[in-house]
Amino acid sequence: MDGNSTPAQEDSGPFGRPLFDKPSARALSRVGVVDVGSNSVRLVVFDGAARSPAYFFNEKIMCGLGAGMSETGRLNPEGRVRALNALKRFKLLGDGMGTGPLTAVATAAVRDAEDGAEFRAEVERETGIRLWVIDGREEARLSAQGVLLGWPGSYGLVCDIGGSSMELAEINGGTVGKRMSCSLGPLKLRDMKGGRKARKALIADTVARLREELGEQKNRLFLVGGSWRAIARIDMERRGYPLQVLHEYRMTPKAVRATAKYIAANDLEELRNRAGVSAARAALVPYAIDVLREVVRTFKPRDIAVSSYGIREGLLYEQMPQQLRDRDPLIEACRFAESKDARLPGFGRVVYEFIEPLFKSAKPDRRRIIKAACLLHDVSWRSHPDYRAEDCFDNATRANLGGLKHSERIYLGLALLHRYSNKREGSRFEDLYELINEQDATEAEVLGKAMRFAAMLWLRSDAKLGKLHWYPKKRKLELYLSPEAAALFGEVAEARFMSLVEALGAEPVIRTAKT
Repeated sequence: MDGNSTPAQEDSGPFGRPLFDKPSARALSRVGVVDVGSNSVRLVVFDGAARSPAYFFNEKIMCGLGAGMSETGRLNPEGRVRALNALKRFKLLGDGMGTGPLTAVATAAVRDAEDGAEFRAEVERETGIRLWVIDGREEARLSAQGVLLGWPGSYGLVCDIGGSSMELAEINGGTVGKRMSCSLGPLKLRDMKGGRKARKALIADTVARLREELGEQKNRLFLVGGSWRAIARIDMERRGYPLQVLHEYRMTPKAVRATAKYIAANDLEELRNRAGVSAARAALVPYAIDVLREVVRTFKPRDIAVSSYGIREGLLYEQMPQQLRDRDPLIEACRFAESKDARLPGFGRVVYEFIEPLFKSAKPDRRRIIKAACLLHDVSWRSHPDYRAEDCFDNATRANLGGLKHSERIYLGLALLHRYSNKREGSRFEDLYELINEQDATEAEVLGKAMRFAAMLWLRSDAKLGKLHWYPKKRKLELYLSPEAAALFGEVAEARFMSLVEALGAEPVIRTAKT
């Protein structure tokens, strides 16, 4: 058995040759990005599956460069020292990790401060890092591209809040349209005079102006930025939401209003401890929630999605060739995981083609999750057998995978759990099952047991296992075994086939080819 004998494949389709094997994608295999914001300075090093960001390294320093700037017009002196020290460290880290020159951008605080140019020159002199100061429209574009990295072809309004500014950008069919920037950052709002009444009047006037410029935006609202993520964590705490994954977390306009009242009614220190929000972020939440309420009230989005991808991921997206941008980030990430961790890279395709007749009526969105499961079906084989099923579920539901709704994470997790276990009851994840309906849970069980059976007919990555024929109206599952697979259909394989039959509520028919 040769694990490297995958036959040549075309570049089309979800199982085409993965683009991270190509020179244009290998150039992205380790990319260092620095974001110098008004509140924080962060280094992210992306590595691995180029189309789906794999976070090789991620460090954030809360510097507060923009604190007090409304009064002084200059960068916060203490924040400036902290930011410079952070950038010195980041330069050395990048050199050690082999990123090449760091791509570094600065946003509202540095572009608006009187001493912004002076700080930029100091950074280059002390660290060698060239700091690109971008305007609000470019910041909006890069944030929107970060969202497109995780949601290819998506449409809606991207709202990115930083410490000193807020950017809005419309996206439609994978492209960025109108872009606007304003000064509704929570650091600036905190420092303004006149109290909450003056702040709310400024917020209302500013958002109304944005609405006039951008027009109707009633599709999805994508939230980018640390203050939005802090609010999302508080919304999770309010709801008792069981899956603590911020990316693709959904809120409704009604939930935003309820969470605003919840924040106002609770002690902020106690609330931040319950929700797991840092003190620096929590201090800005009362200002950010006023902005979010007004944005939601004015634009009336049909739903709200939290994005962990923003300007840093947008910078990665900027460096991708179009051919790479067009790929599905979920499938690319799963292909990379299979190539790195599976016992037999390439066998996921064989498994998918074998079990595909069970899912003939599945819609495209569901088929991609089925394909992802097949690619991941063997990547946890190194886990201890007693914990393998739960490890699979944990990895699928909490992994850094783009393009997955929370319900899809649970579906994928359950399928991989059933790849190694007949039962899901009694696991430590039972509170998460409520995020998926019973029909989908049953389908995930069928998928997992189908993969569990297919893995028993393991020969090589170009194996011919035979065929499954599923007749849903007759509730009949027919198994046709190829000559090379017939001898593999032993007692354990038969038991796993019958477990699949039971999950389907089917009558089994087994046909074996004569050798």
